[in-house]
Amino acid sequence: MVSAAEQMAANTSWAALGKATDLRNRILFTLGLLIVYRIGTFLPVPGIDGGALREFVAEAGQGIAGIVSMFTGGALGRMGIFALGIMPYISASIIVQLLTAMVPQLEQLKKEGEQGRKKINQYTRYGTVLLATFQAYGLAASLEAGDLVTDPGWYFRAACVITLVGGTMFLMWLGEQITARGVGNGISLIIFVGIIAEVPAALAQFFSQGRSGAISPAVIIGVMVMVVAVISFVVFMERALRKITIQYPRRQQGMKMTEAQQSHLPVKVNPAGVIPAIFASSLLLLPITISTFSGSDTGPIMSTILAYFGPGQPLYLLFFAAMIVFFAYFYTFNVSFKPDDVADNLKNHGGFVPGIRPGKKTAEYLEYVVNRVLVLGSAYLAAVCLLPEILRAQFAIPFYFGGTSVLIVVSVTMDTIQQVQSHLLAHQYESLIQKSQLRGKGKGRKKRGAPARR
Repeated sequence: MVSAAEQMAANTSWAALGKATDLRNRILFTLGLLIVYRIGTFLPVPGIDGGALREFVAEAGQGIAGIVSMFTGGALGRMGIFALGIMPYISASIIVQLLTAMVPQLEQLKKEGEQGRKKINQYTRYGTVLLATFQAYGLAASLEAGDLVTDPGWYFRAACVITLVGGTMFLMWLGEQITARGVGNGISLIIFVGIIAEVPAALAQFFSQGRSGAISPAVIIGVMVMVVAVISFVVFMERALRKITIQYPRRQQGMKMTEAQQSHLPVKVNPAGVIPAIFASSLLLLPITISTFSGSDTGPIMSTILAYFGPGQPLYLLFFAAMIVFFAYFYTFNVSFKPDDVADNLKNHGGFVPGIRPGKKTAEYLEYVVNRVLVLGSAYLAAVCLLPEILRAQFAIPFYFGGTSVLIVVSVTMDTIQQVQSHLLAHQYESLIQKSQLRGKGKGRKKRGAPARR
């Protein structure tokens, strides 16, 4: 059964967007900050040799075209002030969430409400600064090793670290402002815009190779069909749910006795979202990105790693799939869905699964259900992420069509549309309430204006 609120949201007209002033201002505010982000990707880090960098990017391999450049919207290839992107903040957030699930002190802090949440956010910011500093220094040293700096030395390294760390912290602030005063999740929208901004140039390069004969027309048509099929499959799987029936017994509230109610506990087929793909991609592409900037100054150990774990290699694909499955289970049971906590919440609110005892038995049943659902969810994630990798390796597609990018684009689009619809729904409710109040006042005036009869 569809609720009345869901029916009203489905019937909400997008033409009402012009009347919703607050929503329109939020959308304009979000677009303005995203434009500021795109401008920052073109501002270069001081001390970079522009000509050498352009030649290097033109000849760069998989590292530049990989997951890091995708998250930065091309800023890494241009060595802009946002070259690190928002990845340090995402990594710090994931690490803090995992530590919160494993460290009792942090878990207790999370249960303290708003103050605990502010403290955890503060720890996340500290972790962002540390990770960004480490990555910025490694990037500065790699740029020097690749002869892409006009005046190498400690002065350049300090300037590069300060600029890149400052750019990451500014992006983090932009994301928080979009979340608070705009529409959608700010961090996700920044990643989304970075991915979308690189699509036109990648498609132009793809079709130009088709015109030159480097790629056959059949491959081009096959890739386009596969992109549409993958996007449709991702939308279907992201909306797929496993509903667990929850029963609430009759309860007495005041002088009334409420009837027994039946509800559902929705369990997503992919409770971890895009986190396993991001983690696995970042870990596997890290040595490639470092070696790309280092140029020919690569040791024997790094050369061996690149030979066996380069994109498209069998060991790379095997470890990629294994890490996605591992992170899907680990993140689900430690962060996004804890069976023990869900069972305790159901028990405290008087709910129970029919035929299952509340408490420990309910937690075991929920763990059993989620384990079976995750078999399908982790396999779906691995398939979506591995299929483009195999395609790029077999058919030499020149742009990075990654499953991670498709997952992010589809998920952010769906979440943002849902938020816009919720704002339109709230505006519609407010207009209905105002109309009802005006009608009530009008009736009241007529009654007060009528002569009293005795």
